[in-house]
Amino acid sequence: MGSTILITGAGSGFGALAARALARNGHTVYAAMRDTAGRNAPRVAETAAYAAEHGVDLRTVELDVLSQESADAAIATVLAERPALDVLIHNAGHMVTGPAEAFTPGEIAAVYDTNVLGTQRVNRAALPHLRDRRRGLVLWIGSTSTKGGTPPYLAPYFAAKAAMDSLAVSYAAELARFGIETSIVVPGSFTTGTHHFVTGGHPADQGVVTAYEQRYAGLMEQVSARLAALAPADADASQVADAMVRVVEAPYGERPFRVHVDPAGDGSEEVSDVADRIRAEFLGRIGLADLLRPHAAA
Repeated sequence: MGSTILITGAGSGFGALAARALARNGHTVYAAMRDTAGRNAPRVAETAAYAAEHGVDLRTVELDVLSQESADAAIATVLAERPALDVLIHNAGHMVTGPAEAFTPGEIAAVYDTNVLGTQRVNRAALPHLRDRRRGLVLWIGSTSTKGGTPPYLAPYFAAKAAMDSLAVSYAAELARFGIETSIVVPGSFTTGTHHFVTGGHPADQGVVTAYEQRYAGLMEQVSARLAALAPADADASQVADAMVRVVEAPYGERPFRVHVDPAGDGSEEVSDVADRIRAEFLGRIGLADLLRPHAAA
């Protein structure tokens, strides 16, 4: 019997690919996206058409991670239609590019609102149910930028993803005694197959941008081109969706804490291995080694 899964930001990119892959494997999947009656109405129609064509249980649900009310309503919809929610996947995110100085504090705060506070809103909506069940999986979609190579002109996004990763790590320990498992899938740079770069935001202060262009002319295009060149020919965003499927379908209690999918090999996996090992050792030193694995419900 398949799981009931909710994926945020599932209108395109990793989220849409994973939603379809999980549905094909027999799970009931809620592809959550905002503005389902407006801007994303075509994606809702595409999702319904895919479900009908492939005979899978793939549904859409309105969820704007910027709104607690929307998050609460989305989880309520799932629980009204299904006996339980088994897996929550934090995939929604927003990228911005440009020199860090050019972003106002408010613009950087908006990046945090989507990438960090958005996960907190959805957690506050979903975790009471998962805690009551004493079972479940929270799967976070991170970024190799949190511990690997960090090219310039992506600072607000990188900072927000690092904050989200820290939140995920802390949540892992705090949810373990409720029987809730945590995994983090860490994609590297995929310059095709997602809309990150296409829909990414830019700073409003073009005066500062112009000043930086005097010494960093064409830098973002250079970074994009070099990242694309580093990736092997067979690198595809579907590899991230496949990793998400493998984590979801791994046996309870045996899911990996962190999985990297990094075609450019930016060094994140090596750094994460050290950081995660030190975390595990330190929890053991302070008598909390039991928080490294979920406690099965009695």
